[in-house]
Amino acid sequence: MPVTCVIGAQWGDEGKGKIIDLLSREADVVVRFQGGGNAGHTVRVGSEEFVLHLVPSGILHPGCVNVIGNGVVVDPAVLVAEIEGLRKRSVRVGENLKLSDRAHVTFPYHVRLDQLSERARGGAKIGTTGRGIGPTYADKALRTGIRVGDLYHGDSFASRLRANVAEKNVLITHLGGEPLEPEAILRDTGGHAERLKPYVTDTVRYLDEAIRAGKRILLEGAQGSLLDIDFGTYPFVTSSNSNACGVASGSGVAFRRIDELIGVVKAYSTRVGSGPLPTEETGAIGDRIREKGREYGATTGRPRRCGWFDAVAVRHSISVGGMTTLAITLLDVLSGFDEIQVCVAYEIDGESTTWLPTSVPLLERCRPVYRTLRGWHENLRGIKRFEDLPASAAAYVLLLEELLETPIRIVSVGPERDEVIIRSRK
Repeated sequence: MPVTCVIGAQWGDEGKGKIIDLLSREADVVVRFQGGGNAGHTVRVGSEEFVLHLVPSGILHPGCVNVIGNGVVVDPAVLVAEIEGLRKRSVRVGENLKLSDRAHVTFPYHVRLDQLSERARGGAKIGTTGRGIGPTYADKALRTGIRVGDLYHGDSFASRLRANVAEKNVLITHLGGEPLEPEAILRDTGGHAERLKPYVTDTVRYLDEAIRAGKRILLEGAQGSLLDIDFGTYPFVTSSNSNACGVASGSGVAFRRIDELIGVVKAYSTRVGSGPLPTEETGAIGDRIREKGREYGATTGRPRRCGWFDAVAVRHSISVGGMTTLAITLLDVLSGFDEIQVCVAYEIDGESTTWLPTSVPLLERCRPVYRTLRGWHENLRGIKRFEDLPASAAAYVLLLEELLETPIRIVSVGPERDEVIIRSRK
């Protein structure tokens, strides 16, 4: 595993945390390259459950260095709290964590604007988590953002922050919010910056040297490919490139240096918040999947919308992202269904297509074309070999492999970190 990248191939929440945790055992360095505190990677270790928002999943493996790359937007208060929470649970955080000095900082005015803007949209809400992610990336594009390295240049940082707060307060007031006090933000940020200072470094240089030294690098994405700002279901997307196209810009690792790109899919489809979900089941089937799969947001606690597997949407993610292999999670959740559906095409205004439409109005008119498979009732937990899966479960995986034209190498059959099947390469 010289350089491997793990990307979600649906609308996020695919179970990337577990797959990254599995692969981290063989990694020397694990890197987050985009997103922010809106991510929630869940890893179960025995009876304990860890939800990681900014810190890479490799933190749970001794000897693994964890890098928060330049493409991540970092709320210092959130990161400090996450580090403290890990230490309280006896997880070592020290030289094994590195924070890019190029990463942009999320401030309280970003959070306030995110929440007020979403409220102002009324019925046209995007479904943001309200963590300030979008406004932080917006400031980055506007070139008014403040990077982690800027926090350690006293007068210059203070001057820029005061100017930003003055500008944002105009918008905050216009949206009906209370203006923020710049000196309070300066004071709080200064305290957080001091605590984070030991981790701050030029991670681009660090990763280049690590790759040249033959270290095993694992790059982890947040959210999912269908939430990508360019190639997702815009505008109901996140504010960064959550597909593989964000790897190089968010980490400094050139795409040509990646040896394997693993796409993670769950055995069905889910989505949090607004936006199209062509295979959504709003009745008993959706409720059954949600409860059995514990489909509630790790970051927000919001119930996820659930439906059958959408091969059209995932093929789009693979096409754009160039995934070389796949990992399928939560296969055990589908145990107990007499029949299982797989969306193989869309029907739009009487015409069939196997390509994901580029506009939301078209997507909202899509009607899924299903292939029906026989279900299974056996409990999959504890199965270690693909050959030991119930025939219908194995057939389901093989059909997805055929439809997606990409080998499925990892199959998760339970929530525990070791409840996985690793298929050999043919």
